[in-house]
Amino acid sequence: MKKKFLSVIIGVISILMVVSGCGKSDTAAGRSAAAGQTLSKANPVTLKVLADQVPHSELLNFVKPKLAEQGVNLEITILQNDHGNEDTDNGEFDVNFFQHQPYLDSLKKEKGYDLANAGNIHVEPIGLYSVKYKTKEEIPEGAVIGIPNDVTNEYRALKILETNGFIKLKSDLPEHSATVKDIAEYTKKIEIKEIDSAQLIRLKDDFDGYITNTNKILEAGIDANSALFREGKDSPYANILVTKSSRVNEPAIEALKNALTTEEVRKFIEEKYKGAVIPAF
Repeated sequence: MKKKFLSVIIGVISILMVVSGCGKSDTAAGRSAAAGQTLSKANPVTLKVLADQVPHSELLNFVKPKLAEQGVNLEITILQNDHGNEDTDNGEFDVNFFQHQPYLDSLKKEKGYDLANAGNIHVEPIGLYSVKYKTKEEIPEGAVIGIPNDVTNEYRALKILETNGFIKLKSDLPEHSATVKDIAEYTKKIEIKEIDSAQLIRLKDDFDGYITNTNKILEAGIDANSALFREGKDSPYANILVTKSSRVNEPAIEALKNALTTEEVRKFIEEKYKGAVIPAF
């Protein structure tokens, strides 16, 4: 009896292993065949997209119904940590949508990720905001300015401080890279504090002014047009779709890029965000 019971158990385990193996095989086959797949509503493809809340997920949800008509279903997950590129590189997500090219390049150089730009979508101009002052001219001598401390956004913050007459940076800086140590001159006497970007808005009352990205401002419910000054439309920091290098030309990913770069989306961005977000197409 024991032998018979053991035999049944072994048989069940064997069946489960076969089924499990088939599932993995089918998934891998589906993924590898996707590049040659013809999209259709009858045979839909699901794209798992990791995105920031605002405006990224709002743009994705805006195009989601039309993509479904083409046979592309979007499964959108809101980014909660700094593992977005790692999770895309290891295949947990098909696409991510939260960053600009210089940031991606810095992570690829540091981590060796095999990721690529699948399309420029929009610019979120970085700007200086204040709970104490309404104009740039009101910012006094000795003002304390909080800026993000990650490589590319710190550079962006320092550049707009330079453009607006607060500092002068050294002339021989590496591309898209600078810290407060690279300030050659303070043309207006201010104190700059480098802060984790996730903490800047929470600590905004501690500063005379703080510089941060538009998406963080929008997520916090702050009027993005209250910026005392910000980057212009010529900013090189377009937010991009990112996927594995080998998947950039997959029909579903190309369909996502095309859906996000239509005149309809341009109008949606311009009407909803009123200059706080700028189309990059």
